[in-house]
Amino acid sequence: MKNPLHSFGFRVTLAIIASMVTIVFIGNIALYQLTVKSQLEDLRFYLKSIANTSAGMINPEDLAKIPLSQEGEKTPAYNLISEQLKKIKAANPRIEYIYILTRTSGGNVWRFSVDVDVVQPNGTTQQGAMPGSVYDAGRFSQMLKGFDGPSADLKLEKDEWGTTLSGYAPIRDSVGKPMAVLGVDVDAKNIYAMEHEVCKRSLLLFIMGVIFAVILGTAISRRVVGPLKQLKAGIEYINEGHWHYQVRIVGDDEIAQLAKAFNNMASGLYESRQKLLNYFFDSVKSMVVLLEARDHYTLGHSEAVAYYSEQIAMKMGMDPKRIQYFRRVVLLHDIGKVGVRDNVLLKTERLDDKEWESIKLHPVLGEQILKPILSDPEMLAIVRNHHERYDGKGYPDGLIKEKIPLLVAIVTAADSYDAMTSNRPYRKAMTKEEAMEELINH
Repeated sequence: MKNPLHSFGFRVTLAIIASMVTIVFIGNIALYQLTVKSQLEDLRFYLKSIANTSAGMINPEDLAKIPLSQEGEKTPAYNLISEQLKKIKAANPRIEYIYILTRTSGGNVWRFSVDVDVVQPNGTTQQGAMPGSVYDAGRFSQMLKGFDGPSADLKLEKDEWGTTLSGYAPIRDSVGKPMAVLGVDVDAKNIYAMEHEVCKRSLLLFIMGVIFAVILGTAISRRVVGPLKQLKAGIEYINEGHWHYQVRIVGDDEIAQLAKAFNNMASGLYESRQKLLNYFFDSVKSMVVLLEARDHYTLGHSEAVAYYSEQIAMKMGMDPKRIQYFRRVVLLHDIGKVGVRDNVLLKTERLDDKEWESIKLHPVLGEQILKPILSDPEMLAIVRNHHERYDGKGYPDGLIKEKIPLLVAIVTAADSYDAMTSNRPYRKAMTKEEAMEELINH
């Protein structure tokens, strides 16, 4: 009697089970990487950026005037810095706590300089720590690194303050020596809940995958092989960033049901990605608001350029969904200026060659900031190339004529028009007619 363990059907069943378990396992890892870890890394990037930007807004001389005692809260310097921190918190609604800590001779024992009060959802006020209050910084390794440069927690922290993620950046004195650390905490309970939900769904998907593998293995037919390959390809497509990919398998058998489950998972991933993208746009837009607030002459510039670009795209008959995405990217076209020093960005006199070169780097820096989340090269080109010129004398790539992408050309025209029709420290605004004539001439 033939041993059933040596049969072709049994070996195919084992092969299908092994393949499906491997695919589902890879899919679970990809699911985790593309949801929780990706969102966590984007949040860490945001925290480091906002902490570094905020630290640069604090006057070290005022901070040095605050005594580390209860009397410090009554000083004008404390009130001034506290108001600055409140404005930063108001401009970034996701910030739960914002504070400044000073390192002491006690190693990991630090002391609060400023800690902003927090208004709870029920209307009560949670008073911040008094100047001089002791804090054990050794609990957070990334906080200890805050004196060296911008840093952020590597994992979610769940403690008496809730589930948060924190970012830190040094406040430096006039000679560049770090004198304190500015910290910002954001509520991360949504990511924490997502992490648990992803693990639960991953386990359920793994169990379903094994069950379906056993069922499919008993069929032993060529019809099984094709759909399995499609499912495997679907996971690879999603892993490569094709979030809206759908497996197309006709029928009502177990394979088709598995394909439907996969498509539901893919749709869920796509929706999660869109929510993450919305969150990223909102976060970076807050940085743009802070950036433009540094110079009242450019306040509202990004909104104006986005509006003009949207109107032009509509007139040209572009797809409405594409226009919506296009407008959001245009709002961030100048995000790279966050890396330009105030003494250069706000200078009213003519820039020297070195200062001009630093200004010309902001489109490249903007591209680097947005590249981790924007996978569309056409949209990234808007940020990188919105200062290109038709005659090839623009920057940073010196593109000429038709080599400039259409969307980039739209933003360049809108950006130029808004700049010409807005007042600047070195000239008055042009009339609409004068601006139009300049656009046509150049």
